[in-house]
Amino acid sequence: MTEFSDLSAIFINTSLKKQAEESHTKLLMTASADIMAGQGVAVTHLHMLDHRLPPGIYPDMTEHGWDRDDWPGLWQQVSAADILVIGTPIWLGEESSVCRVLIERLYAMSGELNDKGQSVFYGKVGGTVVTGNEDGIKHVAMTTGFALSHLGYTIPPQADCGWIGEAGPGPSYGDDLDGARAGFDNEFTQRNTTIMTWNLMHLARLLKSAGGYPRQGNDRNAWANGERFGFKNPGARL
Repeated sequence: MTEFSDLSAIFINTSLKKQAEESHTKLLMTASADIMAGQGVAVTHLHMLDHRLPPGIYPDMTEHGWDRDDWPGLWQQVSAADILVIGTPIWLGEESSVCRVLIERLYAMSGELNDKGQSVFYGKVGGTVVTGNEDGIKHVAMTTGFALSHLGYTIPPQADCGWIGEAGPGPSYGDDLDGARAGFDNEFTQRNTTIMTWNLMHLARLLKSAGGYPRQGNDRNAWANGERFGFKNPGARL
């Protein structure tokens, strides 16, 4: 059995619901978080709208005209986690506006480097949980997954899960349906949530045990000092 008890995960809910307990997305995120917690992973939940997080691409937006920014404090939790799971509802086929703010604030930290001169996100893994009552799970997972990958997170296979009801107005995940709960009996959602969760843990385990990525070929500090890791301008051969 693989040991996961030294891993940590943060689940960030970008629901538009003011209260976390009213969020349908939180329900499905909790299903994944419970699997991790059951394997000894230290799990933290963060509801974006519990905090003041202005949009922007700087580490502290109070230095750019905002009177308050909770991101510097939250960043300490995000940066400490081996696993990041972003939860978002679908609106007009896209992730929530709150989710885009989160991605902007993560991008604000893209200049931070680890002790190997790599993105501070190297060695961490990311996944996406999506809910709604219209199509778009794969599209939302594509945009969030690319954003995380571009920043430096590693994305495992089947790194997304979700539930959507019938197209158009209808129940959201977990809504009461005459004593049943919408989506709770959906085997496809259960399977993908489970596989995503385990793949996140397995990849985080592999990366942490390996000490992250080797610095060879991806050390920004070495590049800035003239080391080119074998790169040659193709035009130089002409």
